[in-house]
Amino acid sequence: MSEIDPKLLEIRTTDAEKQVKIIEEELDKIAKDDLAFIGDPKLDKLLSDNEKLKHRLAILQNAIKSEGNPKSAKNEPKKRPNLITDINSIEGTICILDELKNVFESAIVSAYPSLENPPVVITLSGNNPKFGDYQCNSAMPISQILKSKNIKSSPREVANNILNKTPTSPLIEKIEVAGAGFLNIYLNKALAAHVLNCILRFGVQPPPVKRERVIVDFSSPNIAKEMHVGHLRSTIIGDSICRVLEFLNHDVLRLNHLGDWGTQFGMLIAHLQDMFPNFKTHSPPISDLQAFYKESKKRFDEDEEFKKRAYSCVVQLQSGHPDYIAAWKLICEVSRQEFQKIYDRLNIKIVDRGESFYQSRMDKVVKELKDKGYLEEDDGRLIMWSNPETHDGIPLTVVKSDGGYTYDTSDITAIKQRVEEEKGDRFIYVTDVGQYTHFMTIDACARRAGILTGSKRVEHVGFGVVLGEDKKKFKTRSGDTIKLIDLLDEGLKRALDKLVEKGRDKVLTPEELQLAQEAVAYGCIKYADLSHNRINDYIFSFDKMLDDKGNTAVYLLYALTRIRSIARTAQISGEKLLEECQKTGFKLDHETEWKLGKVLLRFPEVILKVSSDLYLHSLCEYLYEISSAFTDFYDKCYCVEKDKSGNIVKIFYERLMLCEATAKVMEQCLDILGIKTVSKM
Repeated sequence: MSEIDPKLLEIRTTDAEKQVKIIEEELDKIAKDDLAFIGDPKLDKLLSDNEKLKHRLAILQNAIKSEGNPKSAKNEPKKRPNLITDINSIEGTICILDELKNVFESAIVSAYPSLENPPVVITLSGNNPKFGDYQCNSAMPISQILKSKNIKSSPREVANNILNKTPTSPLIEKIEVAGAGFLNIYLNKALAAHVLNCILRFGVQPPPVKRERVIVDFSSPNIAKEMHVGHLRSTIIGDSICRVLEFLNHDVLRLNHLGDWGTQFGMLIAHLQDMFPNFKTHSPPISDLQAFYKESKKRFDEDEEFKKRAYSCVVQLQSGHPDYIAAWKLICEVSRQEFQKIYDRLNIKIVDRGESFYQSRMDKVVKELKDKGYLEEDDGRLIMWSNPETHDGIPLTVVKSDGGYTYDTSDITAIKQRVEEEKGDRFIYVTDVGQYTHFMTIDACARRAGILTGSKRVEHVGFGVVLGEDKKKFKTRSGDTIKLIDLLDEGLKRALDKLVEKGRDKVLTPEELQLAQEAVAYGCIKYADLSHNRINDYIFSFDKMLDDKGNTAVYLLYALTRIRSIARTAQISGEKLLEECQKTGFKLDHETEWKLGKVLLRFPEVILKVSSDLYLHSLCEYLYEISSAFTDFYDKCYCVEKDKSGNIVKIFYERLMLCEATAKVMEQCLDILGIKTVSKM
């Protein structure tokens, strides 16, 4: 049997893992939202595909393991994880889920030292307190593994064996074996009180992670064309991914891979020369670049003489003629100014680095690939396969038959520059789902060429299309693509209408009303996008976005301002709360206080999950869960007690402290989603 390239195995495994993830997300959506699918051929196909992919994934993972030395791996003792032994050693934050995994990994390794990579399965227990706060569900799969080795041991016996080997942890109050072999884990309230105390004193801190250099490529509109609704998702999702990674203290480079090079600039420059012959000394008043583009395209299609001049302009531009470079720069600058208006309104920070940046590097990369024998001739083209033996998938077209370069050339050059010059570790591309195969091919070819090595990786963040309420592609009534600037203006108008309908114009100052209007308008557009699984298409509806009930930005912004108003109404300052916190700390005696406290403790695990899988809807669901848990708490627990005349007779400081901790976590979540908060609404 021939040896399999380990790099290729790793690529295929990553690909299979992502496909499994996509299908499981789709299955999860069907299970939650559309039970009518049961018995539907679509569901049957998804289930079948999922099982096949999982089987393929298991084979690939086993193949990767076999690439190492299994004998030495078995003889080498498994390194025990470092465990927390003292609550007071926790400074700022802790990922409960990871720490519980460490505790039970230690227990399972002690209980079953002969098992290689035994499963450590920790999950939330759900809403029923009798099942504890978390569960360790490793007993059943371990029982199956033992059975395959002809060792009989029921899941319950395995669970008891794990329990007996579980080290003492300050995180855990108690552990119980239940049912067929579940280990119910009850958290220590003293831990929750300590972590919430840290949130109050130091703010919401990121969990510690290994720092990486991450390049995030998002938004990427084309020069001389207006940003439209199609750019909305890449811009919003890309910005939030950057915010998550920046919060975790990664070194993030936000890149705008502008379409600022190509044959279209020939016709634009020729049209500029005709319309504004003195453009070099007087900046032309091109207010509508889209119209300018359409005019030049019309001439290019209808006027043969103009077309020849346009091609000549391309040659002059590519050869670096100063006049043509000046014209090109002017057109690019007009576009950038228009893009920046949108980025400013959405509070997006991004570094422009268009395709032109890589032009001078392409010749060198093509020569290198050719010299090393990675390119093959195909009908006059030079192509590159990710696997030259099997010719799986679609090859990259590195050089066209006319000698010109392509997007493939630009992208393989970009990844090389980002590895070698930017020293990147993760390379995240935020585009529509249709480009998944392209970026996986870029990853595979870059590995074959030795550009990507080890853990350096390309990650494609795919998303579905934006639909109108008719469930067709979101367009104007005339069928045109909706301009993004018009969409934002409509959002502002509708947000103001909503605030006026609620009578907020009568209680807010004009400045406060404007801040609330912008927070609601842009917040609702962002949240509606981010709260959906990005893989799926989503229906754009201002009516649903601006609903103040349910999982919407408006509801969450209102909820946050209400929470903030509780201490303000009681005239208790942040300093006073800190003072009381030092005296009494958090108590969490009532069941709704404890439930809310446990939800707040999960912030680090949610953030780490999102930073890994790059699905922002998990953070939105968590934010809504916080708000729901707070409502339950506030309905059942007085924070401020008043007499019949409305005078304050008692202040429950430990509950006001819980309000403050809740507000801090919610504000951090909203900030990561790119949503501005306001003190009054």
